[in-house]
Amino acid sequence: MKNQPKQGDTIAVWFFCGAASAVALKKTIEKYPFCNVIALNNYIKEEDPDNRRFLKDVAEWVGIDIQNVASKRYPSGSCVDVWENRSYMGGVGGAPCTSELKFMARLDWEKENHTDFTVMGFTLEETHRHEKLKINIPELLPVLIDEGKSKKDCFNIIMNAGIKLPRIYTEKGYPNANCIGCVKASSPTYWNHVRRQDPEVFKSRADMSARIGAKLVRVKGERIFLKDLDPDAVGRPMKDMDFECGITCPSED
Repeated sequence: MKNQPKQGDTIAVWFFCGAASAVALKKTIEKYPFCNVIALNNYIKEEDPDNRRFLKDVAEWVGIDIQNVASKRYPSGSCVDVWENRSYMGGVGGAPCTSELKFMARLDWEKENHTDFTVMGFTLEETHRHEKLKINIPELLPVLIDEGKSKKDCFNIIMNAGIKLPRIYTEKGYPNANCIGCVKASSPTYWNHVRRQDPEVFKSRADMSARIGAKLVRVKGERIFLKDLDPDAVGRPMKDMDFECGITCPSED
C-alpha cells in the first residue's frame, strides 16, 4: 500500500446500503478530513425499496451526496436483465449480477475518475476478505478493521445515530441488505424464508431458474431446483449465513 492518505488525496468509499458500509463512510470522513472523500453506490433494482430511504438518511448523516455508479451494459441496474442475457444465475463461483452491476461498473468508473485510495465496509469478521481483495486493490483502506468494528458494532452505531436500519434487516429478517432472493444463497432455510416473506420473488426466481437450468438450492449436499424445494426444508440458521454482495461476490457454498 502507499503511505497513508495525505492532504488532497481522493478516497472512494463504496456504499452498499448496509450498516457496515454506512459506518465505513462515516469513519472515513472523520478520519481523513483533509482528503476528498467520494461516496459511491450501485443502484440494484432487486434490492428492497427501503434501501433507497436508508441511502438518503446516511447521506444526510455523513453530510455528502452518495453518487450512483451505473453499469454501462445494464443501466437499468437489474439483476434479472443480467441473468436473462447471460442465461446464468449463479453457482459456486458467485453470480454474474455482482460482476456486471458492481465489479465491472467500478472498473469503468475508475477508468474515468481518479482515486488514490478505496474503502469498503469490511468488518473485523471479514479481515480475510479484505486481505484477499487487497491483492487486486493495493490501496484498500481497512477503516473498520483498524478500529476493530464488528457487524454488531456497526448496527449499534447506526441505531445510536438515530437512523432506522433497512427494513430488510429489521422487519423482513434477512441476514444482509442484498437483493431479495439473492442467487448466491443455497440454503433451504434462506429460500423458504424468501417463500414466506416475498412469495412473488420466490416464484419469479423458481420460474426463471427452472427455465435457465439453474439449481440454486442445496439440500443434503445435492443441488435442486427451487420449484422442487420442500416448504418445510431447513438448513443452517439465517444468522450464520455469509453471502454479502459487494465488489466481491462470495457464494454461500
